[in-house]
Amino acid sequence: MSIEITSLSNKHIKHIKSLHKRRYREKNNEFIIDGLRLVEHSLLNNADIKAVYYTSELTGSERGNELLEKMASGAISLYKVDEKILKEISTTESSQGILGIVNRKHYRLDEIINKKKFTLIILDRLQDPGNVGTIIRTADSAGVDGIVSLKGTVDIYNSKTIRSTMGSIFTVPVIYGLDDMGIINILREAGADIISTTLNTEKYHFDVKYSNKNAIIIGNEANGVSEELLESSNVKVKIPIIGNAESLNASIASAVVMYEIVRQNYFSEN
Repeated sequence: MSIEITSLSNKHIKHIKSLHKRRYREKNNEFIIDGLRLVEHSLLNNADIKAVYYTSELTGSERGNELLEKMASGAISLYKVDEKILKEISTTESSQGILGIVNRKHYRLDEIINKKKFTLIILDRLQDPGNVGTIIRTADSAGVDGIVSLKGTVDIYNSKTIRSTMGSIFTVPVIYGLDDMGIINILREAGADIISTTLNTEKYHFDVKYSNKNAIIIGNEANGVSEELLESSNVKVKIPIIGNAESLNASIASAVVMYEIVRQNYFSEN
């Protein structure tokens, strides 16, 4: 059963609007998901959905009604609002008549690095939400075990980042709270190779025989991997650029290295 909200001054509406800001998302351990596809993905992947807000636009389709029926059978709070209210609280122009509030999951690094085989992506001060979201989506596709977001990286739970993940935010563990050298030391003790891309190396990304434990550092879009992290990397590779472009987009570069590891791990006979 859903509750109807008709006022913008309602406490639930004010709370959602506060989640547009990073500090309140972090304070409340919550984030917003906009649109039918993301809400479906969250439900399919057992995300901790706190509440869903929807308009009559959603109930006008068979797909929307089926989704509401699934959520009504669980512990999710359902609120019906008009289009004006949804537009006020939405983070996108095309919410498709539905918006959800999801509790963030917290993951531990040791749950990943205690495996006999793992691949991690380390985000080093990336600023573009689209890049970060695409990296998470690619990591999901490549079977990466987790993402480590270092201080200075854009908020993973930024609405643009969430949309760019295309639902992979619910399937790839994201870990926070580790400083640069702290994560390096932990990974070294776990026997992982620390991999960075740089032009100052002779080896291409396909020249290296990757191990069973890999941590790929993806550097800032403008400045690349920080000097401290680069010096701490025991595997340094470059990606060949044949044409006139000076560099590759950060998400593209990460995909190239990720899929070379996939190729070696799953398709190489050597």
